[in-house]
Amino acid sequence: MKSVFLTFAIALAAFQFSFSQSKTEQEVLQLSKDKWQWMADKEIEKLDKLFDDKSKFLHMSGTWKKAEELEIIKTGSIWYKKATIHDSAVEVSGNTVIVWNRITLESVVRGNDAKVEFTVTEVYQKQKKDWKMLALSFSSVRDTHQIKK
Repeated sequence: MKSVFLTFAIALAAFQFSFSQSKTEQEVLQLSKDKWQWMADKEIEKLDKLFDDKSKFLHMSGTWKKAEELEIIKTGSIWYKKATIHDSAVEVSGNTVIVWNRITLESVVRGNDAKVEFTVTEVYQKQKKDWKMLALSFSSVRDTHQIKK
């Protein structure tokens, strides 16, 4: 009986969460999740379309622009093998959306395996009918870090 009640409570919470988010929030969160997979699969054409021409990327080892980020992904000097998203928060302001994802990133950086906890800040803007990523910033955090909603 307890397991049935617990299952029902979890399902109800997930159902309420999905309806508490706006269509825009859901759309951009899905785009953010897709982006991690495109990065893992080195889908440069999809990323090129997503990243704004003036986008900036802040990593632990430096800051670069769109062309450099795409080249890094294409050549595999950083291979984003798997991003496990533990928690997300979204804020919408007009045609701009900020997404915070607390992730564990499994990657290969210049030939070395890495598994690091990050909070990643992503800024998206609706341009005509497409969302464009303006910025992506990695912040190293403890695994106990929680995103305030």
